[in-house]
Amino acid sequence: MSNKLSLTTLLTGLVTLVILLTSGILLVGSYESKKRSLTETTLHLNYINADRMSRTMDSLFLSMQGSLKYNAGILSGIETMAPEKVNEYLDLMRSSSNFFNSMTVVEASGLIRNVSPVSLGTAGKHITSSNSLEALAVQKPYISSPYLTANTKRLIVFLSQPVVGNTGTYLGMLSGTIYLQENNVLSEIFDNGQEEDSGAYYYIVDSDGHLVYHPDKQLIGESVSSNAVVQRLMNKESGEQQVRNTRGTELLAGYSSVPSNGWGIVVVSPIGQIHKELIGHIRILIGYSLFPFIIMLLGVILLARKFASPFVYLANVVSKMGKEKIELREAKQYWSREAYLLTNGVLLALANIQEQTDQLTQEAATDALTGLMNRRSLEQTINQWITADLPFSLVMLDVDKFKLVNDTYGHNSGDEVLIHIARVVAASLRPDDICYRYGGEEFVILLARTTPEEAFKAAERIRRAVEQSEAPVPVQVTVSQGVAHYPSHSPEQEGLLEKADQALYLAKSGGRNRTVIAE
Repeated sequence: MSNKLSLTTLLTGLVTLVILLTSGILLVGSYESKKRSLTETTLHLNYINADRMSRTMDSLFLSMQGSLKYNAGILSGIETMAPEKVNEYLDLMRSSSNFFNSMTVVEASGLIRNVSPVSLGTAGKHITSSNSLEALAVQKPYISSPYLTANTKRLIVFLSQPVVGNTGTYLGMLSGTIYLQENNVLSEIFDNGQEEDSGAYYYIVDSDGHLVYHPDKQLIGESVSSNAVVQRLMNKESGEQQVRNTRGTELLAGYSSVPSNGWGIVVVSPIGQIHKELIGHIRILIGYSLFPFIIMLLGVILLARKFASPFVYLANVVSKMGKEKIELREAKQYWSREAYLLTNGVLLALANIQEQTDQLTQEAATDALTGLMNRRSLEQTINQWITADLPFSLVMLDVDKFKLVNDTYGHNSGDEVLIHIARVVAASLRPDDICYRYGGEEFVILLARTTPEEAFKAAERIRRAVEQSEAPVPVQVTVSQGVAHYPSHSPEQEGLLEKADQALYLAKSGGRNRTVIAE
């Protein structure tokens, strides 16, 4: 019978197996929960960044098209203008706006009449590219696809505007060119946002799926239309999804279409970065759990059968991990001191894990600089109040001339100003009012159960408090505010924020340091 397992050995082995399985379930459950949370958060943040950049590009191209249209109007009398004067005017346009690397006036016959800079040497020649000929033929505003020029061998895109004479005669077109693989307006605006440390990056594609901007300039001009996200952008869709790029790398992508030119912006983060964060998270969990579980295992080896009851409770606790919030109770007073210590040790470990999870949740909802709740918390609160049909007012607050503060006194002083504003606003609120940092120098205040007029009075109180406060920089700091009300101004979150933003714009354009209620 010596080859048979003793009851003590069997029970010890069984309970040891339960402990190992419990640990594994805990780690796997925490891993999957954290992975899902990180994936959803990264996708959403990438979409928010893509949407923000698409708005920036939309404004940029509207400005570029507006500039071309205005200058094409001035050139309506080009037939009577000397070529030297036109060249000087083109140089002035190019240097003053910084939109284009070069500018060209093409006659209706296809002859290049003027070019800036003159050193390009194309004046007096006829256009030959299919994009240029198409732009000349349609006699309408035009944005080309990327192509390689025959003369300079540069990869370019260009925008053009028809030039019409005073008598209505079509004289040709005024075009502005962007050199895609050299310093241009796109790289000046978007290069500074690339996050090399995290591996996240973004790129821009045109309406046909060609890269017009990428951190790797060698890839500019390539077609990536086979990419699933790019195909959605070609259909003018916006959103977020997990995708595999043309090189086979798994990415988390947020993407947004640009209305003014049909282009699209994609912000991507490699899944590998999330895996690194998850490994660090698991290491922390193991560090918290290892010692209590070792104590538990030694106790089980000593008195396995007597410790059956604690393991039933522990299994129940672990089975709830990742599904619901666990209410941890004090350890039972088992007759065995070892059983009591074992159970108490596991509960302490779970309490540490739950405390860490709560801390991570709190950090995810809080702005690190000001200590205020962040934009994600704002969106959740607005959704909850709208679902509950709770009337409330929203005040969007923006620090006046904040860029001047940063440029003059440095970003550290700028941060001090934001912290100062957060303190003044928080001190001016009622107990039920909540202030959020919306982003940059913008804050949003939610005022529960207030009319627009009451919200205006509260906002004015805040504005005066800021104006009269002693700022951490040697200039007076003021704020402008826009007020919107739910549901009278909009029944939806996006519409409400847009109304408040429009009112804020009116406050800014009206002279700053004032509050405006949305129309």
